Amino acid sequence: MRRSKIEVFIHYVWATKNREPFLQDASIERRVHRCIHAQAEKWGCEVVALNGMPDHVHLLLQIPVTVTISHLAKQCKGVSSTFARAQLLGDAFDWQDGYAALGIGRRQIPLVVAYIEGQKQHHAAGTTHARWEECGEEV
Repeated sequence: MRRSKIEVFIHYVWATKNREPFLQDASIERRVHRCIHAQAEKWGCEVVALNGMPDHVHLLLQIPVTVTISHLAKQCKGVSSTFARAQLLGDAFDWQDGYAALGIGRRQIPLVVAYIEGQKQHHAAGTTHARWEECGEEV
């Protein structure tokens, strides 16, 4: 009997409300990232890379076909914002409404992982990739 093989890799990007630098403290950033990581795993995702800047997050996941892209974004953003408001930053914290979700092919994974892991260096050097920095914001 043949089995189906389906691999779906999604690069999510979303920003804090009004691009406020809520995640500038390394301890807060780490705790918010851990919350996002745990939520993604709860839904059966494999977290490939997770990093960001004080005002946005990059997340590369392999997602199961049983979970929709929009549901996963809603869960990761919702649970992490509730956690950040209750435990870390108070009521001022929130994520923006939108997000970007980009499909990634297997061959692109090493490049995207390196980009996500090097977020702070890319922003400092001005070597960001415009398409990978879009957060679904209105312009």
